Amino acid sequence: MSDIIYRKPTFDDIETIFKLINDYAAEGVMLSKSRSILYETIREMIVAVEDGKVIGVGALHVTWNELAEVRSMAVDRDHTRRGIGGAIVRRLIDEGKAFGVKKFFTLTYKPGFFQTLGFRTITKDELPHKIWRECIDCPKFPNCDEIAMEFNV
Repeated sequence: MSDIIYRKPTFDDIETIFKLINDYAAEGVMLSKSRSILYETIREMIVAVEDGKVIGVGALHVTWNELAEVRSMAVDRDHTRRGIGGAIVRRLIDEGKAFGVKKFFTLTYKPGFFQTLGFRTITKDELPHKIWRECIDCPKFPNCDEIAMEFNV
């Protein structure tokens, strides 16, 4: 087994990220992302790379003062259960802390994963209305069935 490198993605990584996220989205376990959105948010992401191939991704999206969302978490199915997703989330949290984020949240279909990292389940009503501006474009709006979770620093 070779070493895994965690880094910011490059433009060359977008197609792999697109496939990784949208394969899970096709199964209904995460929301899809367009190539356009991935290019626009490339600076928010961290990728896990092994042998030159992206095998995991996650993003940190700042939504308000001291508040950020952990999103777009996906690990290649052949590489799950190796701690890659957890390592990505911890790096995203460290990155957010460095510029003053105090509260992290996620909307997920996999609450067990985030619980192992210290997130706790909350009601969506506990999140500020500001975060819902992107939801209007979601096919599940207004009947969101994702689970809201938070992690406080």
